[in-house]
Amino acid sequence: MDAAAAASAVPALAEVLRACVLGGASVSFMPPFPIEEARAFWRRMAKQVAMGERILLGAYADGALVGTVTVDLGLPPNQPHHGAVQKLLVHPHGRRRGLARALMRRAEQEALAAGRTLLTLDTARGSAAEALYRDENWTEVGVIPHFAMNPDGSWCDTVIFYKHLAS
Repeated sequence: MDAAAAASAVPALAEVLRACVLGGASVSFMPPFPIEEARAFWRRMAKQVAMGERILLGAYADGALVGTVTVDLGLPPNQPHHGAVQKLLVHPHGRRRGLARALMRRAEQEALAAGRTLLTLDTARGSAAEALYRDENWTEVGVIPHFAMNPDGSWCDTVIFYKHLAS
C-alpha cells in the first residue's frame, strides 16, 4: 500500500488487529483493546509508510481487507540491508486460505526490491505463525522465555527468526 492507501485502510486494518488480539494473538496489545487504540496504531504505521520507513501489505478476500503484514525499513544506518517483519495478521474469518503465506512471500519480494537482503522477525512459540516461518525456510535463532504476555495474561515465549534473501 502506498501512503494514501495505508491511510484509507486504517479502519479495516484496525478491525483485523482487534479481531486477532481478541482472538488470542500475542501481537503487542491486550484486551479489552478499544478500536480507537487499534486505529491509532495503524495511523502511526501509515505515517511511517508515507515517510518510506515501512512497507505495508494487505490481503483481501471477498472484497474485504482480512490480512496484513509490515516490514520496518526504518532501522539504524549500519543496517541498510536489514528489514524487520512485523504484524503478520489474518482476521479469523479469513484464515485457512493461504493468505498469511502469500503475505510473507510478497513481503520478502517487496523487501528485496527495497534493497533489504536480511529479514528478521519474532513470533509466539507454538503459534501457527511459527510453523509457517519454518515451512518458508526461515532460520530460528533462539527462544526468549517469558518475552511477552498473551491476551489472557499468561506468559508467552518468543522465537526469533531470520532469513537471507537472494539478491
